[in-house]
Amino acid sequence: MKVALVTGASRGLGAVIARELGSAGWAVAVNYANDTDGANAVVERIRGTGGTAIPAKFSVIDSEAIKRGLDAIRTALGPVDLIVNNATGPQPQMPLMEQSWLTYVDQLEFFVKAPLELLQAVLPDWRARRSGRVINIGSEVVELGNPNFGNYVSAKGAMLAMSRSWARELAPEGITVNVVSPGWIPVERHASADKAAMQAYIGEVPAGRMGSPEDIAHTVVFLASEQASFITGQKVAVNGGRTLL
Repeated sequence: MKVALVTGASRGLGAVIARELGSAGWAVAVNYANDTDGANAVVERIRGTGGTAIPAKFSVIDSEAIKRGLDAIRTALGPVDLIVNNATGPQPQMPLMEQSWLTYVDQLEFFVKAPLELLQAVLPDWRARRSGRVINIGSEVVELGNPNFGNYVSAKGAMLAMSRSWARELAPEGITVNVVSPGWIPVERHASADKAAMQAYIGEVPAGRMGSPEDIAHTVVFLASEQASFITGQKVAVNGGRTLL
């Protein structure tokens, strides 16, 4: 059984991705930093449908914690075969003149540093086995350039560029790297979202609806599968056609 690590998987999009991978036959390490109850609930749901999963508590922006966390996953499930980089921190929006370099670094920690250090930790094993998958969760904001959001947008843009570079370097070794870029996908943290804003967003979606976490998770499962072994370096926009790029 192959092993998937889904970061930031105790709730929201990560939780659904973890559950869908479990349903597809992956053994899933449900990573989280603080939400133990949420992670345990995801693990129990995967196990309840006959899947294999463990909670994996560690901060993806802590280099030493990454090493300890991967060691624990290896002991419990085996070596990681797939990394889904979904974890994120706060996403503050603010006018340009209120932004500081630190507000950019905060985003780069999650979207560049964490994926880099996770990949570096497993890469010797992947190279030896000539196998491995990275799926980075991007965002449509890279194409849209949302105002007051330069910190987040630039970090997601860096993630996309980094993924393409990794894909070219690692493709000869049987390792694929792709990006899934959602639009606005309502999850728990959007429970109080402004209804008018949501309707305005839907008005810009050719498919005429909001996306669901399952829309994203199904794409992740496909890109993780053997059927997608010849797909690498790609950005798959899952947003109902809002960005036709």
